[in-house]
Amino acid sequence: MKRLLQWFGGSLLTLLVLLLGLLLWYRQASLPVYEGTLRVAGLAAPVRIERDTHGIPLITGTGEADVLFGLGFAHAQDRLWQLDFNRRIAQGRLAELVGPAGLDTDRFLRTLGIQRQAQALLDAMDADTRALLETYVAGINAALANRTGPLPPEFLLTRAPAPEPWTALDSAGWAMLMALDLSQEWRDELARLRLAARFSLAEINDLRPPPGTDPVVPTTDYPAQYRLMGVFADAARPGAGAAPASSALLDDAARLAALPSFAGFGVGEGIGSNNWVVAGSRSASGKPLLANDPHLALTTPTIWYFARLDAPDLKAGGATLPGLPWVMLGRNAHVAWGATSAYGDGSDLYLERVNPADPAEYQTPDGYARFEQSTETIKVRGGADVQLSVRRTRHGPVLSGVLGPVDATLDARKHVLALRWGAALPGDRTVAAARALNRARNAAEVQSALDGWTLTHQYVVFADRTGDIGLQLTGRYPLRGADHDYAGVAPAPGWQPRYDWTGTLPGTQLPRLLNPPSGAIATANNNALPAGYPHRLGYDYATPFRAQRIEQLLDAHRMHDLKSMQAIQIDTQSLAARALIAALGEVKPDTEAARIALARLQGWDGNMAANAPEPLLLHAWLRKLRLAVFADDLGELAAQTVERSEMTQALLNVLAGRARVRDWCDRQDTRRIETCAQLAAETLDAAVAELTQSSGRDVLGLRWGDIHIARLEHRPLSSVAALRGLFEHRVAVGGDTHSPAVAALSSNPQTPFAAVHGAGARLVFDLADDGGSWILSTGQSGHPASDHYGDQVELWQRGRYLPLKGQYRPDGQLVLQPARTR
Repeated sequence: MKRLLQWFGGSLLTLLVLLLGLLLWYRQASLPVYEGTLRVAGLAAPVRIERDTHGIPLITGTGEADVLFGLGFAHAQDRLWQLDFNRRIAQGRLAELVGPAGLDTDRFLRTLGIQRQAQALLDAMDADTRALLETYVAGINAALANRTGPLPPEFLLTRAPAPEPWTALDSAGWAMLMALDLSQEWRDELARLRLAARFSLAEINDLRPPPGTDPVVPTTDYPAQYRLMGVFADAARPGAGAAPASSALLDDAARLAALPSFAGFGVGEGIGSNNWVVAGSRSASGKPLLANDPHLALTTPTIWYFARLDAPDLKAGGATLPGLPWVMLGRNAHVAWGATSAYGDGSDLYLERVNPADPAEYQTPDGYARFEQSTETIKVRGGADVQLSVRRTRHGPVLSGVLGPVDATLDARKHVLALRWGAALPGDRTVAAARALNRARNAAEVQSALDGWTLTHQYVVFADRTGDIGLQLTGRYPLRGADHDYAGVAPAPGWQPRYDWTGTLPGTQLPRLLNPPSGAIATANNNALPAGYPHRLGYDYATPFRAQRIEQLLDAHRMHDLKSMQAIQIDTQSLAARALIAALGEVKPDTEAARIALARLQGWDGNMAANAPEPLLLHAWLRKLRLAVFADDLGELAAQTVERSEMTQALLNVLAGRARVRDWCDRQDTRRIETCAQLAAETLDAAVAELTQSSGRDVLGLRWGDIHIARLEHRPLSSVAALRGLFEHRVAVGGDTHSPAVAALSSNPQTPFAAVHGAGARLVFDLADDGGSWILSTGQSGHPASDHYGDQVELWQRGRYLPLKGQYRPDGQLVLQPARTR
């Protein structure tokens, strides 16, 4: 028995040593090669890739084509899984990998026709831009061809096949998917359509008010029109099941996803960003300063990848997107630029009337026409193939049938929804515009480049070394006739010609600003259109609190430098919090603990610091208050509405007595008449009791950072509990939805205080030299075993930055040489 135990112990030890050795071998063998010389096909001249101590590459070559080849090579080395996974999403092939869980996303994207639109994007590309894109693609494929070790762990764990060669169509598909995720306006139309089944126009304007003091856009009484047209299904009509929302319903996280989240950008609080620029007259260096921090879903790795490109005809650095060439947010030797989402209205949903005698036809101004139909085959891992019937009208793809809970609103026997999307119109030149922006030498050339940027709606701030600063709006915006009384706010009848677009607004007529007297320009997804501008370009802008706070901080000092610009980016003060506390001034809670909490909140400046109790007290209170005020009215819609940041303005209006039609605080499910002050007192008592009981602490012992955790989720392995901790990052953060340092709260009622949306990158530039600073939310590498997988997370969490010019090791460079020819 002793010998047997010795043998067993020795065998176990040997097995453990072998296993450890295998893991060490796998780690080393699966990581990319960063040093030495490689001969690669598709390269015309040598390229050098030097990585600094955080893995950020400086790519040097003899020309633009060479460094773009090197960028593609670096993207494939460091973000191979991200590239392949995002390509699958754009192609509508997610179910091939994850099984039935990917079907909803595949159905939607196949229906929308992302690949068809990507091909149109390629077809419209000029020869020079297409050739450079193909060179970038060749760089990706050279990295794939020169891999000798095993694939990154995601491929093994998901049993995904080795990546197929990358194509220019894959890059175009990723560009279209980015454009889709940056398009909010048609989703807002869907939200109003669902509300219209139950509420009047005035009530909808209470529930989805314009931000700040913007006036309500005049539209026809579309809820009444919809009822006359017989748009709604029986179950969606008033009085048909408008029951109060139950706690079980509100806890059903699956019902929150009214639409698929595509690449994961459109989760939580949607999209955002901050950018601003300061003139040299207000800069310590005497030259302009520019800052930009794009806000999207927090993921591991972040979608951004830092790189510096150095060639005689292209010297640019900043945030790139793996899958696409050129720098998207950054600077070159002459200019700097940064973008935020403009929340522009570049699409319309149309109600198409189905022929009652033939469901294969729909009504047009000239009579009935047949739907254009095709069939898509979706392969499903572990299941049978799924056949998807796709229909199109003269306006665009029919989305009915792939809209989740929205589909239950319409009577599909009578009407379906089709999407006309400006980004899908032919002739787009955005990729060429990105190239021109990277090569711009002054403000005039930046403006000229941005005139051709039509794929996404962005507010772009820019500056040049001569001292000019400016702002320009990009995107494709429809022109609607004077009698288009739906105004793009809700789906319009597609059979009436007056609702067709009359064209699109030329880029040269979009708002632009150059060298304002204030010496500063800032945007934060707010309505930044100049007073008196003749066209309506959007409606559902972000609330103005972030923009106002940024302007406060810019005005607080006459002169700025890199440090003060960084301080604004990481500022956690929320003006929305102060406005809400002011609106809740008449609250009289019953419990002593709640009175202590109220006193703390009333003396608080709105700083959402991670180590403070007040942010947690406020958000726990607001969550219960929003539910108490609105959930009884919204019923089953509450699960997709009440938790979202759009309700901040609605709640402020109700508390301030600015609601237009009724007292929303009087609950429909009780006999008593409630006031806002009563509900606020009761919900504060309940929130404080719940927080102190669950934490075991008193009010002053609570900390925002204990529960406000930034979840930088891995796609898709964060959904596997046993693997989540190995692939994603979680850190405590300050801030909230309305602070400049955005850490927006989740819309998921199961994790309402998690931070799921924020700055995936922060960039600050000084045009006095070629310097600046930057930081990613994760790290450069997408390989979990890499030292650079999360080496910037703690720095990002603490509000620290890396210098744009990193520290490079003399021996840490990879040289790519053209392959020998016979």
